[in-house]
Formats: sequence, C-alpha cells, structure tokens
Amino acid sequence: MKTNIITYGCQMNEYDTHLVKSELVSLGAEFVDTWQEADFVLVNTCAVRGKPVEKVRSLLGELRKEKEKRPLLVGMMGCLAQLEEGQQIARKFEVDVLLGPGALTEIGKAIESKHRFWDLSFREELTHHLPPAPQGALSAFVSIIRGCNHHCTYCIVPTTRGPEVSRHPDLILREIEQLKAAGVVEVTLLGQNVNSYGNDQPGFPRFGELLRMVGQMGIPRIKFTTSHPVNFTDDVIAAMAETPQVCNYIHLPVQSGSNRILRRMAREYRREWYLDRIRAIREAMPEVVLSTDIIVGFPGETEEDFQETLSLYDEVGYDSAYMFIYSPRPGTPSYKHFQDLPREVKVERLQRLIEKQKEWSYRQNQRWVGKTVEVLVRGAAKDESYAEGHTRGNHPTLVPAAQAPRPGLYQVVVKQATPHMLFGEVVGAEEAATIPLLMA
Repeated sequence: MKTNIITYGCQMNEYDTHLVKSELVSLGAEFVDTWQEADFVLVNTCAVRGKPVEKVRSLLGELRKEKEKRPLLVGMMGCLAQLEEGQQIARKFEVDVLLGPGALTEIGKAIESKHRFWDLSFREELTHHLPPAPQGALSAFVSIIRGCNHHCTYCIVPTTRGPEVSRHPDLILREIEQLKAAGVVEVTLLGQNVNSYGNDQPGFPRFGELLRMVGQMGIPRIKFTTSHPVNFTDDVIAAMAETPQVCNYIHLPVQSGSNRILRRMAREYRREWYLDRIRAIREAMPEVVLSTDIIVGFPGETEEDFQETLSLYDEVGYDSAYMFIYSPRPGTPSYKHFQDLPREVKVERLQRLIEKQKEWSYRQNQRWVGKTVEVLVRGAAKDESYAEGHTRGNHPTLVPAAQAPRPGLYQVVVKQATPHMLFGEVVGAEEAATIPLLMA
C-alpha cells in the first residue's frame, strides 16, 4: 500500500507521525512523497489555531475529489480528530479512518478493517509503546508525558489529549538508548508540559531528576519542550545547570505581560512569578537562550495590557518569540464566554510586537559574534553554497557548504548575525572535508 502522511502542528505531532509511520512499515506500507501517488493518505492535524484547521479543510476537499476518480483511503488523526468540529469535517469530506491522539496504536486495525474505522479513545498501551529509532537522523524526539492538567481558557489541548500521563522512565531511557545506537546526537524530550513529568505517578522521578538520568546516557545534546512557568522549579534549573549535555536553551511561554489578562487566561502565575523564574534561570545559566510564546489581542486586552506585554519583553530581553493573534477555538472557555477583539486591532498590535522581537533578536544574536559555538549541521540550505544547522541555543546557523561536507557536529566561529540567523565559519575548515562525522 502506497502511503503518504501529511503533518500539521507541533513537535508532538511530528513524534506521533513517526510512531504511526513505524506501525505502518510493519504492515508493509511503502511511503511516497505526494498524496497524488498514494493509495492511503493520512493527515495528522492540529486544532490549536484556526489556520491549520483551514489547511486541513482545503486538503480534505482535494482528497474527496480524488476519491471520485480512483480508489483512495483517507485518514485523519491528531488533535482536530478528537473534537466534534473535526468529526463534522471528517463526515463532510468522507474520511475513512479517524484516530484521536490517544488511539494511534490502532492504526493497524484501522487499515485491516477495510471500511470506516473511527477510534477516539485514550488507550493505555500508547504510554507503553516504544517506537523504533528513525534511520539516518541526527536529531530525534522522545515523548515523556502526554496530556495536560492545566486549563488555560484559550487552549483545547486538555480536551484533545486528555490529562497528564507520564511514561515509565525505563521506557524513556530504552528509547534514548536505541536513538544513540542509531547515531542520534540530539534528543528533544516532549510533552504538553514536560515540567510536570512524574507528578502523576508515585515513585517516578521528577523532571529535574529525569534530566540528570538522560544526561548520563551519552547523547551530546538534550533539549526539551514545552514548559509551564508554574512548574519550572528550582530543581529543574539546577539540573540544567549541572548537566552539561542539556542545551542552554529554554522555551518558556509567557502568553501575556498583563496580570489581568493572565487571570483571564487562567495561566496560574503572575508577571512577578514569571520574572522571578527568569532571574533564577539567568543566575544559574548566564548565557541561557530564552524564547517564549505570546498571544496578542486576547479578549478584553486593552492598550494598557498590551503595553505591559511590551515592557515585559524588554525586561526579559528574549532571544526569539513565537507570536500569534488570538484565535477563538470552539470548545474553549474563552470562545464561549469572551467577546473577541476586532481583527484590525489584533493585527496592528502583532506588528508592533514583531518589531520589538526583531530589535531584541538582533541585539541578542550580536552577543555571539566572535564566539565559537557548536552547530549541528543537518545538510544543504536553500542556497546550496551553504549548509544549515542550529546551535545548542537553537539559533539557525549557516556555514559555507564546503566547510561542512556532511551532517554532524561542528565547532563554528560566528562571523555575522541578523535577527533570525547566525553566519559562521567552521573551525579548521581546511581540514573539515577530510575528517569523519563529528559526534561526541
């Protein structure tokens, strides 16, 4: 069966795609690059914002037309599939296979059923599932916890992915051992809230302890996402600072700088708590690289509230940020109870925030000019005269392709920086073409 999987959304979705893909391989599936070549098209969906939902609608419309011309099996999985909104879309576009985020291990039964198969249950075996290592990859994701116990008023994730369920640490370490054997040099630990790891399971290590355990596995680079400020405790900071393998990069979503808006978002912390966490992080790791998420134009946000977000951005001095205008999502408390702001107000504020982000990203990136950093080169950039990669601080980096002839870890002197990119030269570039793949 020729199969094509199309993935929208977060890194957890990418991990889930790998999990399902490995299951399909065991069933003899052959993967093709485009849905036009496929007998089975599986769409892994996101429901956090409206834009990816519209992309799914458009794609499923194309696939329904294709089904009129030839036999074609169409599947939909991921967060959107778990919602009534997604199920209505699936009915409209005649989706054959529908799997929620908790039912991915049922993909084999879905294929074998040879008729419509829908499963939206949360199956315990998913937590115990151990996918094989991806072949030929230097970077890989490892799920450590699924679901979320926080109930932010704008977020649909607790509905789509359920409550927090931590994986057994032995399974996590076994998966990382497999990745190491396959040549992976960078592992990103995944969860809707990684800092909550172990809180739901008596006897499990907490997240800081897990970081230390993973640091002993021999993987050169360890990252994690996503964190909730409430759970970013001192033991997590200490574990990062004392475990050299853990990268000096933290993504810590703030969402707003206004305490009034944070209350409306049900974020469970206030500006002062968040800034205290930033101070503690920087005391332990002076060269830490910080990024965040910010929602602009949340219902009820005044110009004064927005100014507080801008002032918090200046106080923290983020290296980068993911910035979004508020997108009302059916099924969330904010959709039900709050009046959305005019789109033109949200767009105008987003543009001002983007300008703030560019200023700070340029300023923060300049501090790396002249320094030697470790870059994981993935391969050729769009401009094939360059190879692209990223630093331990997650900075996108370009180096001359001739200096990094194969993927791997390189020591790079940063020569130039823009708001969104570092440019460098490989240390000992004249010898680089003759040395083997650099892996610590």
